[in-house]
Amino acid sequence: MENVEIKNICVLGAGNMGHQIALSAALAGFNVICTDINQEILQKAENFVDTYLPERVAKGKLSKDDAEAARARVSFTGDLTRAAKDADLVIEAVIEKLDLKRDIFARLDKICPPHAILATNSSYIVSSKIADVTSRPDKVCNMHFFNPALVMKLVEVVKGPHVSQETVDAVMKVCERMGKIPVLLQKEIYGFLVNRIVAAIKTEALYIHDMGVASYQDIDTAVVNALGHPMGPFRLLDLTGIDLSYYIGTERYQETGDPRHKPSPIIVEKFVKKEWGRKTGKGFYDYSK
Repeated sequence: MENVEIKNICVLGAGNMGHQIALSAALAGFNVICTDINQEILQKAENFVDTYLPERVAKGKLSKDDAEAARARVSFTGDLTRAAKDADLVIEAVIEKLDLKRDIFARLDKICPPHAILATNSSYIVSSKIADVTSRPDKVCNMHFFNPALVMKLVEVVKGPHVSQETVDAVMKVCERMGKIPVLLQKEIYGFLVNRIVAAIKTEALYIHDMGVASYQDIDTAVVNALGHPMGPFRLLDLTGIDLSYYIGTERYQETGDPRHKPSPIIVEKFVKKEWGRKTGKGFYDYSK
């Protein structure tokens, strides 16, 4: 792979993760186009940027000139071709559904320039399950940000067996330029680093709750006050999205057939009720006020 300077970034998916990744990149000096098929989500994303930047200026966290420059570098469109045709790097940030991601990457492969790197922000799905739909598997990798992407520093970069060292080096440099702290996984593993550890805590917390041993409030209180976590597992589920937890569990169960990977009964209940956490105003906790 030739060494290509990354200047233009396309972020595919304008939800909570996508639009924050896009703004982080624009603040770092990249030209960014954020795209989504949902016009309402796109408008919310643009409204967020138009609110966030002036707030940072008002708080003295960002100069007016830097805010205006960042705003000029990020745009929003529902046209995937327009968003990706000149991209040096695409960061996909859609829901955790493998078939959807494979379809997206096949389309991106036809739209993007030959040198473009195609990265997935998936928190569980490894890129080797996606790369084969493209003509550039060496340029397809995981680039996993954490929520909220504007605040959280860590990014997990995963070097699957198909990924070139040049791709890894380029993605690590982008992370560093964005002010992030990248960690490199030399091998693919389901859930990567952080989510494997968090998942173990979450699974046990859900089991204790479903068995009626303790309420979710008391479990959160125990984890925060005994383990020193900034928030308990149920608050964290509300933050990252109960729908995301449902999709991940469902995908994993379909893949393995292991009933241990089925979503917890309370996760299924919340998913069906569309009580998905902060994004819907209600999850385990009420955010409507």
